Amino acid sequence: MTPACVLIVDDDVALLQALPETVRLRMEGVVVDTAHSGAVALNRLDARDYDAIVTDIKMPGMDGLELLAEIRMRRPDTPTLMITGHGEHDLVVDALRGGAYDFIQKPIDRDYLVAVLRRAIEMREVSRRVKQQQLALERHVNELEVIVEERTRELRQTNEVIESPLPFIGPGAQMEKIVQQIRQVADSPLTVLVEGETGTGKELVARAIHYLSSRREKPFVAVDCGAILDTLIESELFGYEKGAFTAAYQRKEGYFERAHGGTLFLDEIANVPLPTQAKLLRALQEREVQPLGSTEPIRVSARIIAASNVSLEREVRAGRFRQDVYYRLNEFGITLPPLRERDDILHLANEFLPEAGLELGRSCRKISEAAAQVLLRYHWPGNVRELRNVIRRAMLLASDVIEPEHLAVMPVEPLPALSATGCRGPAETVNSLKEIAGAAAADAEQQAIRRVLQVTGGNKSEAARLLRTDYKTLYLKMKEYGIDAAPFRNSARPG
Repeated sequence: MTPACVLIVDDDVALLQALPETVRLRMEGVVVDTAHSGAVALNRLDARDYDAIVTDIKMPGMDGLELLAEIRMRRPDTPTLMITGHGEHDLVVDALRGGAYDFIQKPIDRDYLVAVLRRAIEMREVSRRVKQQQLALERHVNELEVIVEERTRELRQTNEVIESPLPFIGPGAQMEKIVQQIRQVADSPLTVLVEGETGTGKELVARAIHYLSSRREKPFVAVDCGAILDTLIESELFGYEKGAFTAAYQRKEGYFERAHGGTLFLDEIANVPLPTQAKLLRALQEREVQPLGSTEPIRVSARIIAASNVSLEREVRAGRFRQDVYYRLNEFGITLPPLRERDDILHLANEFLPEAGLELGRSCRKISEAAAQVLLRYHWPGNVRELRNVIRRAMLLASDVIEPEHLAVMPVEPLPALSATGCRGPAETVNSLKEIAGAAAADAEQQAIRRVLQVTGGNKSEAARLLRTDYKTLYLKMKEYGIDAAPFRNSARPG
């Protein structure tokens, strides 16, 4: 146990020698420091946390009351005893009002001094323990609050998913069928293949299946196979051991291991190279993976959901995807329709309004009838993702009602306008120069990407090299513009 520490402050040299000796003799183990002035006492106080302080009330320079005020400010939990002369009643009252623990009158009764010091030190120890317990309790309460908050959020998310597995899904039999399929397959062990164009919500479907299943408490691991270089995808999926290759400085878990007990979502599965597909088949069938550099397989229990923005059946016929892997993935298939074929475009747009308003801190009441017609006439190559982004941008531009000019990013042909003579004439443009320049730049980017993909036969790595950009940037641009490499691979094949 750490010994108690006491500081005695007095300008009387004789008293400053006698009192510490008394305390040391009668209070075994107590450490006593001294100071002959208030200034020296404050220096001592900065260097050590005392269990009690004894100070004379009358001292030259900084007196005891001024020192008490400083002690209360710097060390409010330290009990301070004031030494007073006979008849100094008013000073005693001021000291007690200022926060003094007790007072000792001169001539000093040494038995009384020791008794009061013991009580002060004991009180300080009790106070310290109570404070530690309070801090521990506060930490515990904060930890519990975090746990409760996380659990509440998880339950809320789960309840939202159970209530409506796909966020922002409109009424109608077309999408109700998708919801029904999700509910049917969610708690089964079947591997699911979700197909649909870019931006139709394939990952939302995968997450809904996960959260409606008994695996909802375990990890949901999403892997974008199209964003991983062909040379790295095997090590990313299955992991590797230390020393498996030059840069393998330590063991790394693959995505299959990370998803153990939960769900592994393999997005853009068509991008997995044929050699890796063979190992993928074994992982799907045997529920085990073999990290690079390892001689022993590792058992994994992860529910697999795969997604593709191209028809895997067509890829199989073209020889770019293994038939056995396709059949293993397609134990239960869900096909998402493109937004242009759905009848809930306006419903979705109105659902995105409050979400965008909350994100941007703006308020917009509604979408005008004219703007609604623009939304309905547009082709939506980016599907639901594009619609959401269009509404977010419109929310930023509009003040109260979203009008057609707030949707000017979309290349929709305007309806002919009536001239002053009643004849149809060219409609006035609503695009600013900045918008026109942005649209032209985006169009140029798209055309350049398509031309290079045509030249490289859909090889994204080679296309990135020719365009003098990195693979990830090209991939994100292709995703933004809804450009799929598969048609370019098809056109590059003979016959």
